[in-house]
Amino acid sequence: MTAFPDGPVGTAGGSRCYEITHRTTYRYSDVVTSSYGRGFLTPRDSARQRCLFHELLIDPEAADSSTSRDAYGNLSSYFHVTQRHRTLSITGRSVVEVDPPPPHLYQGPSARAPWEIARPVGTDGALAVEFTMDLQPAEITEELRAYAAPSFTRGRPLIEVLRDLTSRIYTDFTYRSGSTTVSTQVSEVLAAREGVCQDFARLAIACLRANGLAASYVSGYLATDPPPGKERMVGIDATHAWAAVWTPQNLWVGLDPTNDQMVDERYVTVGFGRDYADVPPLRGIIYTESESSVIDVAVDVAPYQGGVLNA
Repeated sequence: MTAFPDGPVGTAGGSRCYEITHRTTYRYSDVVTSSYGRGFLTPRDSARQRCLFHELLIDPEAADSSTSRDAYGNLSSYFHVTQRHRTLSITGRSVVEVDPPPPHLYQGPSARAPWEIARPVGTDGALAVEFTMDLQPAEITEELRAYAAPSFTRGRPLIEVLRDLTSRIYTDFTYRSGSTTVSTQVSEVLAAREGVCQDFARLAIACLRANGLAASYVSGYLATDPPPGKERMVGIDATHAWAAVWTPQNLWVGLDPTNDQMVDERYVTVGFGRDYADVPPLRGIIYTESESSVIDVAVDVAPYQGGVLNA
């Protein structure tokens, strides 16, 4: 049990406070003599989000570890385990407070203006320009442009474009766990009409970029409430991914095509980049003769009740 740092943890004004546990366990068929890892597991601080507490637990204990911040402001953790092991566990534990989005984000002048105005130009949009660029290999194909086109009618308010694109992806594609991998291309998802949250986020991003808008890939967690009359089931949550689009005044509007909704105070942001490869939860290198391995991931996003963190 870990005592929470002294100080207020209020949830006034519609804010929500969450206790998050993200545990990843690797099991190998033979001994691992050395394991290097880096992960994006620390929730970001922003105008609407505050990471009040975070710790990273490595078992076996790391001989060397450090943290660093990338060009987008994401905090990553590095570790090196030198003890011989067959099982490696990485657990991130956090307390995060998230504010609801301000009304002007979805209802203000930038949201109600024609979507073409949100293309980044001049000094205001200089830092967002790289988020308009396609990836390598290219994701923006003629098929992708054709799929995006019905949402981007000329002069349509930006918020209507975003809601329409979000709803179309939700309706047209089937969520199927295990149907894709982190290397699956948007063109493959478009053809198969199925995928998972990271695929739908990347599809939305490609559609936005195909029309000159700056779009980012966002990774983190989504707090889910149990059905009426049911208790929370611990450890069944998962990491989540969604998209965000830049608007003038340097505001980023979040959209979640996996759940057909705009981002609100239920979403906890960990990483922000151009693509999944910028902010993977974990990646690394191991030295072993092991011929097989199994990975188990358990995520729990619970309302924070104060006091101590659950083990």
